[in-house]
Formats: sequence, C-alpha cells, structure tokens
Amino acid sequence: MRSPSPARTARRGRPRNTVPGARSARPPTGVRRVRRRLDKPGGLAEAPPVSEDPRLVDARRRLVAACVTGTNGKTTTTSMIASIVAAAGERSARITTLGAWVDDEQVADGVSMDAFLAGLERAIAAGVRTVAIETTSKSLASGFAWRWPARVAVFTNLSRDHLDYHRTPEDYLAAKAQLFLAQPPDGLAVFNAADPSSALIAELLPPGRRRVACTARGVHPDCAALPLGLAADEVRVDREGTHLRLVPSDLAAALGNELRLRVIGAVHAENALAAALAAHGLGYPPAAIRTGLERFPGVEGRFQVVLREPLAVVDYAHTPDALARTLDLARELAEMSGGRVWCVFGCGGDRDQGKRPQMGRIADERADEVVLTNDNPRGEDPERIADAIAAGVHAPRARWTRELDRAAAIAFALRHARPADVVIVAGKGHERTQVVGSRTLPFSDVEELRRAAGRPAPRP
Repeated sequence: MRSPSPARTARRGRPRNTVPGARSARPPTGVRRVRRRLDKPGGLAEAPPVSEDPRLVDARRRLVAACVTGTNGKTTTTSMIASIVAAAGERSARITTLGAWVDDEQVADGVSMDAFLAGLERAIAAGVRTVAIETTSKSLASGFAWRWPARVAVFTNLSRDHLDYHRTPEDYLAAKAQLFLAQPPDGLAVFNAADPSSALIAELLPPGRRRVACTARGVHPDCAALPLGLAADEVRVDREGTHLRLVPSDLAAALGNELRLRVIGAVHAENALAAALAAHGLGYPPAAIRTGLERFPGVEGRFQVVLREPLAVVDYAHTPDALARTLDLARELAEMSGGRVWCVFGCGGDRDQGKRPQMGRIADERADEVVLTNDNPRGEDPERIADAIAAGVHAPRARWTRELDRAAAIAFALRHARPADVVIVAGKGHERTQVVGSRTLPFSDVEELRRAAGRPAPRP
C-alpha cells in the first residue's frame, strides 16, 4: 500500500528519530576498506602535485570555494549556494556539470578543464568573492580537491552510480572523501545526517575538523554523533513548491522557522538545508540565506515542469535512487489530482549495466504506465539495453509499452495521459543531444514535450 501524500498527511517526528526502515548495520562500504583504498601505494589520499596553471593559482588566491559532492543533488545544491550569494548583494558564480555562470549569464559550456578555468577567469573579472562548484567523483579521483582545497565542502548522499568508472563502491566513496580530506584546517564539512555514508566520511577526517549536519528525513543511527545544525521535521509538497518547518534552533529562528521553496520535491528540502549551512559557514546572513533559497527557480532538467495539464516533467534521474525519488514525488503529486504516474525512461549504453534491472523494477513498482525507450544507447544494441531493463520485472504491476524512438515515446505518453496525470521523462534532463552509435544527434526532452503538446501523436 502506498503511503499517503505528505501534502495531505504531514511527516512529523523529531530528527533525532531514525530514518524509517533504516538499519543500524554499516553499509557494504566500510571505513576500513575505504581507508585501505586511500592508503595503498598510489591511493587517492596521496596528494598529487599542485597544478601551476596560472589561472588556477590566481583563482585559489582570489576566490573562496564552496564545493558540493554526492550522487544526487549536486547541481541543485551548488546553484542554491550561488542564489544565496546573489541575495546577499554580491556577484555570484557557479560551476556545474551544465557549465559555468556568473550571475545569470552562462560564461562557459561543458565540463572540460578549459571550460572550468574560463569560468573562473570570468568570475574573477566580475569581482566574485565566493564560487560554488559541483565536484564530481571523477574530478576528485583525479586529484582536484588537493589542487583547490574547499573552504566549505558539502556531501549530499551516496547511492549506486559510476561503477563503470570506479569499479567498486569503496573506490567511489574514497573518491568522494577526497573533497573533505583535502580541506584546510579551518574548513567546514557539511553532511546529510540521513545518509549513513556521511558517518563513514566523517570518521576519516582528522580530529578537530569542523563538521555539521542537516536532515529532513530523520537521523540515521550511524550519524547520531554528527552535530546537527539545521533540520526540518515537516515537509509539505504540492504543485506550487515545497514548504519546510524547521526544528527550533538559533539558525532556524533566524530563518523564520520555515522555508517556502519554489522548487517541487521533498528532496529539495535536503538540498536547501545543506546550502543554508554552507552559506552560514561562509558568513552569509540568515536574511540572505532565506531570500536566496525562496527565490531559487530551480535547475534546468532537474524536475523541470514543462507542461501543467498533464503535469509533464523532465528530470535527470539516471540512477536507481534518483529514479525512485522522482517517481515517489510524482506519486505524491498524482494523488493530489487523482491521476496516474507515467514514466518514460531508458538506460545509457556502455555504462553500468547492473543498474538496468534495478531501474526497471523501480519504474514498475512506482509508476502506473511505463514507456521503455532509448536514453543514449551509444555503441550498444538498444533492444538489448531494453531487455536488460525489463529483466528486472518478473510480474509487471504497471502497464508497459516499448518504443525505442525516444521522441515517439514521449509523444505516446503525452497523447494518452489524462489532464490529472503526471508524466515523468527521466534520464537525460538538461542534455541537448542523444548519442546513437557513433553519431551525436540534436535532442531535447523539453523540446520534444513541447512539440508533442502541439500535435497529436499516433499510438505505436
């Protein structure tokens, strides 16, 4: 039986309670194994030589870095920090996997080092003081954290992703830990107290390192020792945004004991609390923190509402955990209107194959209608990718349709959805291309939804 919508039945309970269903046992990635990975010859804890690229040297000297890592929520949390900086009356800069921005102007595109350095140059020229940086596990594994230690480092969460690159969960977590191990002695580490991996990273830190945690989902037993800086004990979501009731504390009182976000989804509660603690650690006043969070419009491709009837959403969810969260939110919204949940998705080719049946199972459990399609098949046979996804579903609960032409799949869902339904197009988010074989083709989920809304789509 599905749990009632938070908009109808508020989630309550002090954050010192444990996360519902959480186990007190350590996850498979234990501290000892991660430490062994860090300490072995050539391991990740061995600081690489500091880059002498003059642009990076100048940026280290003139900018304060607030860096965000984790599996999900990095781009949004990074962008929220930049929004707070702007609300304080300063020029703001953010560098994410979507590109680099100074204020609202995109000044660099892509994720290359040249794009990163170009973004820093423009930030310095604009008089920016604080730069918010999304920090991926791949960049951390290559030694980025040691080349530019973060004054404030934020950990959002950890779930399965990038195992095609990191090989093991230990390698993946060890890469994330770099951001915190490389911090200066006066650095601040911000953790998610609902995620047990926070405790694993915290235990790797030297004694005395400043740390603080936030939560909107209770405190995991493993994280009980982390000092709680900001928490929400009630999160309400509707089609207009997300409302947080804050647990009493000095910072919560300064924020007015509540936050009303424009972005939709309980997951944004955690992102907002982490961004608030990061900005507070950098000295930004509570008034700017509240204004910056409440004005924040969202990030392209992250639960981006494209149409209202039916509610059609583009989301970057491309991991099992992210897809589950996105569909859970879709269910909450569908319950409010009495509609169904549609999920249009696929999995990328030449990437982690183990997550495919997991994501198929998640889609079947959480959606009413699943339209299985292509993501970026790259060099793999799209039919085989779809078969691997479907293999995770042995007794289908949802109704499944296979349409490997992604544009046709989106059009099919929109044609057959009712006005009260919620249609999730997952996996590609902000991307504007689709990689099929050796070809990179123009493709945007957002534009395909808009196109489909303007013309009838034939049933496959």
